[in-house]
Amino acid sequence: MLFELLLSHIFVGLALATPQIFQRSSLLSSGCSTTGPQSCHNTTVVSDLCCFEAPGGLLLQTQFWDTNPSTGPSNSWTIHGLWPDHCDTTFSQNCDPSRAYTGIGNLLSSNGASDTLAFMQTNWVDINGQNEQFWEHEWSTHGTCMSTLVRSCLPSGSVTGAEAVAFFQTVVRLFQRLPTYTWLANAGITPSTTRTFTLSQLTSALKAQSGFTPALDCSSGTLNQIEWYFNLKGSIIDGTFVPIDAPKAGSCPSSGIRYPPKSGSPTTTTTPPTSTTTGAPGSLPTKATIHALQSGSSIGGLLSLGTWSTQTLATFTLSGTTSSFTMTSSKGNCGVSGGSFACGSGVSLTSFSAVSSGSNLLLASGGSTAFTSDGVPSGTTVFTVFTGSAHAQDYTLSIVAS
Repeated sequence: MLFELLLSHIFVGLALATPQIFQRSSLLSSGCSTTGPQSCHNTTVVSDLCCFEAPGGLLLQTQFWDTNPSTGPSNSWTIHGLWPDHCDTTFSQNCDPSRAYTGIGNLLSSNGASDTLAFMQTNWVDINGQNEQFWEHEWSTHGTCMSTLVRSCLPSGSVTGAEAVAFFQTVVRLFQRLPTYTWLANAGITPSTTRTFTLSQLTSALKAQSGFTPALDCSSGTLNQIEWYFNLKGSIIDGTFVPIDAPKAGSCPSSGIRYPPKSGSPTTTTTPPTSTTTGAPGSLPTKATIHALQSGSSIGGLLSLGTWSTQTLATFTLSGTTSSFTMTSSKGNCGVSGGSFACGSGVSLTSFSAVSSGSNLLLASGGSTAFTSDGVPSGTTVFTVFTGSAHAQDYTLSIVAS
């Protein structure tokens, strides 16, 4: 990582633009389950490294706050990359020179990832205009060291470079789900020319919003980089990122940390939808659909009366914060009474919470994310949603911004 830090002011920069929030394309499917052990947590040797990230199972999503020179929107951190550290924080680099692809922009645009490229062109840009070299460096240095992206792991007939496309899609999607600036601002911590902060203030604010503690790096006492840490279930292509506390501290001092403002214009921010494959939970959306998850797969979700169905899902209005909010649908208030969930004109509002679980933001009642029904819906058949685990079908309910 020392090499990365030395390159920080060479490779990072942004044009000012409104970010696009989008789902990953379905260019590839790994075919891997996300119910197995998460990386760095296996108790026996895993032989299939196409579906288990090793040895680089400690994943860092890195972001910059660059002010000298100022790069990127004034209200957003910027992308650096996604790095696969070994589970002991050591790492490998440049693992497969034969896959050091060039022409990353053309590779993305010609393989169904034009949205990813558009986002990178405004949010992952070299300060000297050497965009392609920056992207090529991040792929060849780090992406080629990911075991789940080895060419032999790809489906038969995959185009050359398909694994690199999936890498960039995943990095962008994960970055979108980690709104560092917004999480700090929600705690009253905004860039200032006069204020300084303690390390505890910064990390506590970020943990309160995300549920996990990142590592923060400083240059001469000025905040300039953050590392969000994850383990992984399944493949980099479409696996579940499991956020964890940083296993080691960054380089910032305990106090007197400067967080100076950037020049330039702010960008409009939008809460990205929650993905069942990549990302980390963000703040509570005001409008959402509620999806039912069983064994990591989405099986329908909630209708406007609060029943579980595979029909077109209802849009719910959420009011409050992740720690306490109320829900309404087109039918009226939503709440829990007698152990069952319902929405309607005669229902009393119940306070819910949202719990971060991997890449999902799960609905919780009474602090529990467990919901059950007497069967699995299909067609026009729907089932009542019960809290707890007393009925035949267990599932969780994921809040997806709409």
